[in-house]
Amino acid sequence: MTILANSLIIFFIVVGVLFIVVTAIGLFRLPDFYTRAHAASKSATLGVMSVLIGVFLHFWLIEGHFNPRILLGILFIFITSPVGGHIMSRSSYIAGVKPWKGTVHDELKDEINRMKKEQNIK
Repeated sequence: MTILANSLIIFFIVVGVLFIVVTAIGLFRLPDFYTRAHAASKSATLGVMSVLIGVFLHFWLIEGHFNPRILLGILFIFITSPVGGHIMSRSSYIAGVKPWKGTVHDELKDEINRMKKEQNIK
């Protein structure tokens, strides 16, 4: 049982570290704010969640302590990190941060123009 528990813990922590490394590479290599925000919000969320799952399993299976606060932390990160990345990206777009010149399609432009027209009408 201990070998299986340790294998599971190591698996989650290694997967988490790999996602965090992908996040770091994405923050350095991606061309503009929006793609960097995507890397930071998505893969960092999965990385931190995987590490926290490994920590939770360690304390529960090895130490014998069930800690619901770690589960709440996982839930909090799962909810807030992608939402925060989305809000930062949208507010940056509205503030005028230009996308990378190689961007093929801008779906938000039409929506922002529609919202501006509705606000001017009312």
